[in-house]
Amino acid sequence: MIFLTLEHILTHISFSIVSIVITIHLITLLVDEIVKLYDSSEKGMIATFFCITGLLVTRWIYSGHFPLSNLYESLIFLSWSFSIIHIVPYFKKQKNDLSAITAPSALFTQGFTTSGLLTEVHQSAILVPALQSEWLIMHVSMMVLGYAALICGSLLSVALLVITFRKDIKIFYKNNHLVNESFSNVFGNTYFFSAKNYYKSQSIQQLDHWSYRVISIGFIFLTIGILSGAVWANEAWGSYWNWDPKEIWAFITWTVFAIYLHTRTNTKLPPANSAIVASIGFLIIWICYFGVNLLGIGLHSYGSFTLTSN
Repeated sequence: MIFLTLEHILTHISFSIVSIVITIHLITLLVDEIVKLYDSSEKGMIATFFCITGLLVTRWIYSGHFPLSNLYESLIFLSWSFSIIHIVPYFKKQKNDLSAITAPSALFTQGFTTSGLLTEVHQSAILVPALQSEWLIMHVSMMVLGYAALICGSLLSVALLVITFRKDIKIFYKNNHLVNESFSNVFGNTYFFSAKNYYKSQSIQQLDHWSYRVISIGFIFLTIGILSGAVWANEAWGSYWNWDPKEIWAFITWTVFAIYLHTRTNTKLPPANSAIVASIGFLIIWICYFGVNLLGIGLHSYGSFTLTSN
């Protein structure tokens, strides 16, 4: 009873802290960046990390197994992964360009976890025989860490496409504007748009850089997760590959991001090309991670859930 109460408290504290962090980010967007507010938001995400860590440890202690046996527990671990991705640049004393992605992602996952939709799987249960293996921690943790990194990297690619699209509109407007304006105004307007396009070009480069780095890390985690899952499947079911829906979509996810990495390393192609592939990968990830669980079929059906109704 004590552990359940502690878990409940830590869950809502972490959600509240992330909500405050989001509010601080919105304030810094509306006004000039305030250093104290920025530091507060970073410390808030660190506090969120420790709260979710405490939540996972608490659930681990009273359940007797690593808390990755169902969708509810994996969502908690996913939120924990987002918080790790957020705070790593902070401890490296680097400007955290991921904060606009990781903080809302953690808020979304924590909000869904604390909602009433997953009430039936909140309570910890005895592991099914297939999950009673040392491979549980290795396989599932690598997969969820990979999902978290790939989601963040994909969202950065989406932001890159949005900025690129807006940049193209501005260039088109500038060309028409130069035709209609007098010669005396041409140089002033050209300078204005050149400066603006320069900053947008810098933003695109930064987004492309961070997206590539984060997706590369996520791809490594995903690869390790798939390989360890194959070994585990051979031990549990006697075959490395069983054409299970989860396995198929995991392989599709891996293929999409392998294409992204191949496209990204081609210096002749603009960043938008690889960003499109990563954006498609964002949808594929959610189908693999969440969509398959909605069906509740296949060898991974223990990770499914049913929506509760009043």
